[in-house]
Amino acid sequence: MQTMYTEEQEQLREVVSRFLQAKSTAVDVRRLMASSEGYDLAVWQQLCGEVGLAGTHIPEEYGGVGLGPVELGIVAEEMGRHLYCGPFFASSVMAGYALLNGATEAYKSVILPDIASGAKIATLVLDNLNNPGEVGSALKATKEHVVSGIASIVVDAHIADLLIVAASTPDGLGLYLVNAGSQGLSLTPQEALDPTRKLSRVSFAEVRAERIGWLTEELLNRTWDQICSVLAHEMIGGAQHLFESTLEYTKVRVQFGRPIGSFQALKHRCADLLMELEFAKAAIHHAAFCLAASDGEPYAASMAKAMASDTYMETARAGVQLRGGIGFTWEEDTHLWYKRAKSSEVFMGSAHMHRERMMTMIETASSYDNGEQP
Repeated sequence: MQTMYTEEQEQLREVVSRFLQAKSTAVDVRRLMASSEGYDLAVWQQLCGEVGLAGTHIPEEYGGVGLGPVELGIVAEEMGRHLYCGPFFASSVMAGYALLNGATEAYKSVILPDIASGAKIATLVLDNLNNPGEVGSALKATKEHVVSGIASIVVDAHIADLLIVAASTPDGLGLYLVNAGSQGLSLTPQEALDPTRKLSRVSFAEVRAERIGWLTEELLNRTWDQICSVLAHEMIGGAQHLFESTLEYTKVRVQFGRPIGSFQALKHRCADLLMELEFAKAAIHHAAFCLAASDGEPYAASMAKAMASDTYMETARAGVQLRGGIGFTWEEDTHLWYKRAKSSEVFMGSAHMHRERMMTMIETASSYDNGEQP
């Protein structure tokens, strides 16, 4: 199993970083989070067409680049560092993985090329974003493929052309395709703590859909793990930015005639943050390596998400506190990453949920190893 990044993967990081340094500055983030769309169409088209990031993990036979979870994690890490505002996470990651795991070959061949090229924006509609074991409780589908129910939180639904919906049926959890603007479909924008990631409440009032596949329990958990791994990379990228910017601030902020970073208490605080950050990065990178390998630990993604949640929030709190009064102001950019940290902390499951999920997986694997029935 891979344990270190290759030269080609580091080159990918440099390409993505240079692009986002130019296209996703703090000024851009503030402009986009205040807009109704929440993203820049021209930048999105460049990201898809010129850089090819929307199809990073989508196989070449479906119009993608054909890379894997490790490369996708690198892309997400840089997007988190630069707080990219756009449909990459909703369309390429969430909807993309659901389609790759659950859709039939016929539908993959039709839908995935449009996602990889950016020709269409998709989003994944789950009625529960807290625990994979509770998905399917609020969205129902009939044998005639009519979907009813409410999904309280859907990322970027307001700009999506396609909604990939997981709805329960008497035969299991079905995967459905609903086109934006379908009769009976209604979207209500939700006011969120983090304005850089737009959320909507999506209601289905007997909406006719196409069933494009199934999500068994195994496939749903795989999809959840893949999404959480990418999210954890995005979070650790944001935490890295906060740590670096905070460390730089302590070097230039002068109090009592000397930089505040020279005081022992702040040195210790920064050292503790660095240790926590490096531990989390190791777990998060390991999760991507596990997903890319056939023999990786099944609990790695949950461990990564739990550690990313704790580390991002701790780094965000320190970023505000170590800046003193200015850290609490609107003009200072730290609050932009703080809000993303807080929203991501519980998105796709809290740290507590993921630790419980991880322990259940370990106990189950141990029971099997001992020849017991779990």
